[in-house]
Amino acid sequence: MTAVAIGAPGGPEMLQPVTRPVPQPGAQEVLIRVAAAGVNRPDVLQRMGLYPPPPGASDLPGLEVAGTVVAVGPGGDPEMLGQEVCALVAGGGYAEYCTAPVGSCLPVPKGFSMAEAAALPETVFTVWHNLFERGYVQEGETVLVHGGTSGIGTTAIGLCKLFGIRVIVTCGSADKCDAARALGADLAVDYSNEDYVAAVKDFTGGAGVHVVLDMVGGDYVPRNLDCLADDGRHVSIAFQRGAKVEIDVSQVMRRRLTLTGSTLRARSAAFKALLADEIHRTLWPRLAEGAWKPAMDQAFALTDAAAAHARMQAGAHVGKIVLTV
Repeated sequence: MTAVAIGAPGGPEMLQPVTRPVPQPGAQEVLIRVAAAGVNRPDVLQRMGLYPPPPGASDLPGLEVAGTVVAVGPGGDPEMLGQEVCALVAGGGYAEYCTAPVGSCLPVPKGFSMAEAAALPETVFTVWHNLFERGYVQEGETVLVHGGTSGIGTTAIGLCKLFGIRVIVTCGSADKCDAARALGADLAVDYSNEDYVAAVKDFTGGAGVHVVLDMVGGDYVPRNLDCLADDGRHVSIAFQRGAKVEIDVSQVMRRRLTLTGSTLRARSAAFKALLADEIHRTLWPRLAEGAWKPAMDQAFALTDAAAAHARMQAGAHVGKIVLTV
């Protein structure tokens, strides 16, 4: 099969088409003939040598795919053969074939293209677990999401709108703020020209938000805490501005704040299967009704993965970038 490998840590040009044997599914796995694969920030970090795959995972980048099941592992259910699925994987998505745990596979939602389905697993699983489970956001609450036009940000906007949650986002330009508002954000703050803490306080009448979903880290964290209402929850999923922060613990105590966070890639197959089941039961029926689709930026051919990474690093994209096979 054709796959895209990382020749050495470095820039997008380090992504190189290679020929690899087709992987074989193990127990509780299926083999997917890939039609499309999502491109995500962790792929970029892996290419740069900053995010190695977990033990046992493929060295190929790619954390989400959509395609057709063409083989099942030992003892697997033959009824899965021929099914169109999207799947969360720990690696290996940048290829014509990819193995996936059975429990991390979901049916391609009715009315979705393969490219749209491939844009779902990584961001939907991440947002669902961190915003709805760890942040336990509820209908009628307000959240602050940084990176409003990223894959995570646009997914967070869409899911919040589905479940009656007000969403404030930050973006790096006026054009991106316009795009975020068009996707449903209740407020979009251009952090290059505005103080997002003041904007949040103004929008909420001084009350603050119930949850912050943060992928920035660093000096944003204490400012995020200033945005939180009493009993608010701060959920960290990345730290682009640094992993070490200084906060006022007395504020956490006095205002009963919760600081939490997670990573998804290294979690067990059993955990991801439980998460997939909850998403399937709760969200998938809404998708089948046409209630939401992911914001799609641009599709590239698999062998043009370097161009896809260059676009992501340039920061001009709005929504999901995918590779098509």
